[in-house]
Amino acid sequence: MGNKVLMKGNEAVAEAAIRSGCRLYFAYPITPQSELIEYMAKMMPKVNGTFLQAESEVAAINMVYGAAGMGKRVMTSSSSPGISLKAEGLSYLAGARLPAVIVNVQRGGPGLGDIQPAQGDYFQATKGGGHGDYRLIVLAPSSVQEFADMASDAFDLTDKYRVPVMILSDGLLGQMMEPVEFKEYKTDAEIEELGKQHFDWCMHPNVDGPGRHHHEINSLEIDPVMLEKHVLNLEKIYKEIEAKEVKLEEYNINPDNEYVCVAFGTAARIVKSAIDDLNAEGHNIGLIRPITVWPYPYKEIERAIHDKINRVFVFELNLGQMLEDVKLAVNGKVPVEFMGKVGGIVFTPEEVKEKIKAYL
Repeated sequence: MGNKVLMKGNEAVAEAAIRSGCRLYFAYPITPQSELIEYMAKMMPKVNGTFLQAESEVAAINMVYGAAGMGKRVMTSSSSPGISLKAEGLSYLAGARLPAVIVNVQRGGPGLGDIQPAQGDYFQATKGGGHGDYRLIVLAPSSVQEFADMASDAFDLTDKYRVPVMILSDGLLGQMMEPVEFKEYKTDAEIEELGKQHFDWCMHPNVDGPGRHHHEINSLEIDPVMLEKHVLNLEKIYKEIEAKEVKLEEYNINPDNEYVCVAFGTAARIVKSAIDDLNAEGHNIGLIRPITVWPYPYKEIERAIHDKINRVFVFELNLGQMLEDVKLAVNGKVPVEFMGKVGGIVFTPEEVKEKIKAYL
């Protein structure tokens, strides 16, 4: 680790990805993630990496498919409408069990919407987004430091499970500047060693020699019996991920909580400020912040609902998408209240406090 550097979130995650061994990056520009693609365009040639601005988001995700098939650490990024265009490719990656990292710097929608921060892509990210029965591991950062750290986490997870990993950021986190501390660069030898773990399935140049194998990679299974077997095998992997990879932050969660709030990403930062003020006034309110929004911390939220809890509050920059998962976790034990903002408008700590105070 080195000294802290003041950076935008978009630039920080790009730098962290390069340090984590990403040497292939394909994308198409879209606001508010353009600094990410600009940073990659500038820095990838300096580390003997490949940057390519594709002709479209569809082309970019299929380039990712090809690079992932070679067992390389590869990344793409976009913002909400661009991620929608990548949806077919995401399903193909998942179906072919190819490791890849996708960054979504969310903006207001639906449609073209605007370029302001939002969290309206939660359904798309956590409930599929493309066709078929598949999952993405989805990480939701709430600070620039965490955004950067998740690049390394995402590559490790996608390599471990051969399931695509999405980092679900937003325009606020992408544009804000905060001090960041980075890990050291992986050496060429370390990057080469990372690729060796994929030798038993990935494609190789059409040459003979030790460790060279020739594999066919696709997501096509014409025989329904074989396709069912394949999908059920995927489900086993997803179940393992659900059992082992749930991550969350519990903030002031204790046996004397009166209320529990649930929020993710940058929305959770605002909620945390409101909770601090209310607790200073003598209340006892906790916050659960899912760090993995898939797999989702259902059990952890359920455990936080004890006899003293009067109500659960959910805060999101959408119309209530994670709300559905919170209700599943609470399972009717206490009322669940919701507050959301859309259109790229972000609620303030005062608005959050006002919502909670209505029930104190």
